[in-house]
Amino acid sequence: MKVLLINGSPRRNGNTAVALGELEKVFSAEGIETETIQIGNRDIRGCIACGGCAAKGKCVFEDAVNEAAPKFQQADGLVVGSPVYYASANATLVAFLTRLFYSTPFDKTMKVGASVVAARRGGLSSTFDELNKFFTISGMPIASSQYWNSVHGREPGQAAQDEEGLQTMRTLAKNMTFLMKSIALGKEAYGLPEKETRLWTHFIR
Repeated sequence: MKVLLINGSPRRNGNTAVALGELEKVFSAEGIETETIQIGNRDIRGCIACGGCAAKGKCVFEDAVNEAAPKFQQADGLVVGSPVYYASANATLVAFLTRLFYSTPFDKTMKVGASVVAARRGGLSSTFDELNKFFTISGMPIASSQYWNSVHGREPGQAAQDEEGLQTMRTLAKNMTFLMKSIALGKEAYGLPEKETRLWTHFIR
């Protein structure tokens, strides 16, 4: 099994990396393969709603989005980590996720999602909620922990002193591992949930 981790911080060794690193330790111990992609320091533009991905099967802009897409498709789980900027995720990360989720045609149903956030003090819950919406619109179950998935720290590396936050990360990784393995067994025995033909209700008719 494999988990793809996205680091949305521009700091490769910042507090978001501390949180993701704690998850990686548990995944490794559980026999889960991991790969981390650094996004926060990349030049990634936002979606322009051109619709070109519908024809090409991928985004029209060749950058980290199209690089990550096949890795996302092959993964059993996706972890997205972000620092908090004005009670929101890093804008570069949001641009990346918007295009990644919209431009990829593969079925994401029952891939397990989790988000983790890092901040000096506030804005964690709103950022956590923002990131989770990418999963819930895609049929992806969200792994939970003992608390909201967050760590505190201002200077790079300070999150390593947040003992509760690190424990929350470890618990998240254990729960996510259990959920991915349980879903794999369920798919083997029962398959994926049957889907209805998609209905679209627009409010201007």
